[in-house]
Amino acid sequence: MNAIKDIALDGVFIAIIAHGLIGISLIWDKVLLKSPGTKNLLSYVFWLGAISIFGLVLIPFGFKMPPWKLAGMGFSAGLLDLIASYFYYSALKSGEASEELAIMGGFAPVATALIAIPLLREPVGGQMAGFTVMTLGGFVMFFAEKQPLKKMLPKIVLASAGFGLMNVLQKIVFDHTNFVSGYVFFTLGTFAGSIALLVPSSWRHQIFEHSEEATPTSKFWYMMNRFVAGVGSFLIIFAISRANPALVEAISGVRYIIIFLGAYAITQVKPSWFREDFRKPVLIAKVTATCLVVIGLVLVALSGGGGGASGPQ
Repeated sequence: MNAIKDIALDGVFIAIIAHGLIGISLIWDKVLLKSPGTKNLLSYVFWLGAISIFGLVLIPFGFKMPPWKLAGMGFSAGLLDLIASYFYYSALKSGEASEELAIMGGFAPVATALIAIPLLREPVGGQMAGFTVMTLGGFVMFFAEKQPLKKMLPKIVLASAGFGLMNVLQKIVFDHTNFVSGYVFFTLGTFAGSIALLVPSSWRHQIFEHSEEATPTSKFWYMMNRFVAGVGSFLIIFAISRANPALVEAISGVRYIIIFLGAYAITQVKPSWFREDFRKPVLIAKVTATCLVVIGLVLVALSGGGGGASGPQ
């Protein structure tokens, strides 16, 4: 019984579940971002941040006011999450779902590890082999075919840097306070970022105009999908509180395995939603990338997982 509990609370296991849920959510995001009622990016990101306020329901379950420095770090991490999400979804909207996800799988772990070098004792949590193989899988997936680099790369680099800094700030906060206390300030930062989007009148007009234009069906599926993504995001933050942030980010390769399989299925069964390129060379490269991610996960598991802390220096 204790063994099962230990596995359920292991940072790597939690990260695998979390990234799997987000992968499912991103497939549906790709569909939603093509529909007239949900394609406006500002409106999409606003509601993504606005519903984060529900994280405050955790306050009765162990919240203790941390020092203001830690509170500020948690708040900043939440704000960075929304900013990075804007560039992330902008990239997702601009091309094929699996490729954007793959390059995030390559760049975001590297950005997290580089930012962690001066701030955490173990930038990759002592899991260099597994980290490297999983990250390589992300780059293999991206270079499977030609991409509009000028259009896409700046957005993904900005998103990766934002998520990397966010991950490291979260880890520092969780190493010095309990999960609930850190998470509350994270959600406050994300919510504040969404409210800031309402300040420019042109943005405010876009947000509410497109929200009103969305059909009831679009709104329903959007909220259902945000719930799935919200659970996944919560579990990622929980995983970071229990494991190294760069390793948790590298496990995002699980997302693009889900994306790869989902995009292939949709292309074959429901191409009116969206189509992606699955010519033989591309398919071989994507299968290779998927295998690299799986091998990386096995290496991490064989070396004892990523449950250890990576506290600040």
